[in-house]
Formats: sequence, C-alpha cells, structure tokens
Amino acid sequence: MSTDVLWPNAIRSAIKVGPEREIVSAYPYRNACPTAVWARLIDGASSSITFAGYTNYFIWQEHPRLSERLKAKAASGCSVRFLIGDPDSDVTRRREEIEGVPLTVGTRIRITLDALKRLGEVPGIETRFSDDHIALSVFSFDDEMLVTPHLSSLLGHESPMLHLRRLGDNGLYDRFDGHVAALWKDGRPVAAA
Repeated sequence: MSTDVLWPNAIRSAIKVGPEREIVSAYPYRNACPTAVWARLIDGASSSITFAGYTNYFIWQEHPRLSERLKAKAASGCSVRFLIGDPDSDVTRRREEIEGVPLTVGTRIRITLDALKRLGEVPGIETRFSDDHIALSVFSFDDEMLVTPHLSSLLGHESPMLHLRRLGDNGLYDRFDGHVAALWKDGRPVAAA
C-alpha cells in the first residue's frame, strides 16, 4: 500500500473531525480539573458566567476573592447567574440520604446562599432555584464550559468532567447550553422562595 493511501487514515485518527472537536479536555474526576483552568475561565469571561451546579459549594472554597471577582465582572457588564437546588426540597432530602455524609447537600447549598447574600444586591448577578439539575452540573464562561454528569451515589468532586469549547451550531456546547437555558427559564427566583 502506498503512503498516499495511508495518510488519510493517519490524519483522521490524529485529528478530531466530528462533535468531539468541542471537547478540550476530559477529567476522570471534577477535582482533577486544575484550579488554574477554573480561574482562567472565570477571569476571562466577558459576557456571561453561569454556575449551574446543584450546590456550587466548592466554588467558594476553591477560588480566593470570588465575591470581588464576580462583582467586578457584573460591573463590567458580564451576566453572572447561579442555578442552585432548593435546600428544603424533597429532591435535596433524597440526595442527602443517598450521599449519607455529614456536610449535607442542604448545608452546602446554604453556604452558597450565604456567600451570595454577602454579595448584596448586585445588578447583573442573579440566582434561581431548580431541582431538575441534580444529576448534571454545567458551568459556562462565554464560549467555554465545564460539564459534570454526576454518577450514582458519588459526590460531585468524584464524578467526571468535560471541558468544552463552542465551535459551531448544534454541537455539544449548544446541547448543554440549551439545557441550562430551559432550567433557568423554569427556575424560581431565590428571593421568592
């Protein structure tokens, strides 16, 4: 067989050509994604940031001065949204039974609510409740996102994570972005809860 015939197969096996092109990285655990990646995404976003994790608890623990950074983002015109679970819902209580850990899901949500309360009323920062994303966390930063499909009884940091970059219409990024948009639309404002 000539080298001319072999190259197309070699190229196809080395270069992403389908929907997987939007996958920047894959991590076997959420906490295997370097904090520097999160920091770059948070600090680099200019139009929108969405934290659609059920508790979003770990974000406050792992990112110094996050409140000040988010306030500055909102002041510069960046939309910052938090979609979190309702700490008093049946979904939350069932998840607490499954996890069976001392730092309960409701407590982790309340830590996020406290951090958001300390921010005060900041134009451009919004929070809503939703119980429909208990099994999937999506964190988006302009045209990049980190997605964690939660596995069985594992805690969030034990589940895998994909780092995606939007490259075109109807790809993986858009699929998850549309999911979060629907959850946000149906979410309940925290102030009304």
